[in-house]
Amino acid sequence: MPAITRDFTATTFVVHERRTLLLLHRKLNMWLPPGGHIDPHELPDEAAIREVREEAGLEVELLMTGSMLGSVRVLPQPYCILLEDIAPGHQHIDLIYFARVRGGVLNPSERETRAARWVTWEELDAPDISEDIRELGRRAIELCS
Repeated sequence: MPAITRDFTATTFVVHERRTLLLLHRKLNMWLPPGGHIDPHELPDEAAIREVREEAGLEVELLMTGSMLGSVRVLPQPYCILLEDIAPGHQHIDLIYFARVRGGVLNPSERETRAARWVTWEELDAPDISEDIRELGRRAIELCS
């Protein structure tokens, strides 16, 4: 059996005015929240914030914040961690974060996306939105509103 390769990624469901941001991914042709690979030496929460800035032009604040445990830093916790099959023999370990808009103006990266839209709870029912995005988008709207 061939070895499976895995990359760590961070995805952020951004909520503003009871809507969550979805981007039409240029390569995959799917509506997805901002996200991507965690760079070497980058913390997962930093990657989550960076990907939103790079792909959407927004500054965000993660729903969960970090803390200190004595002299040890506790990183902001992801809402959940998904194991996603990307290609035969390749998976992503995707840390899912929820965030609120803190600043900036929506300016989708043309290199990464073909379109952007803020979707409501009801609009997440659209047939072009996958079940995991629908469910996590609704949880993000619930928790961030």
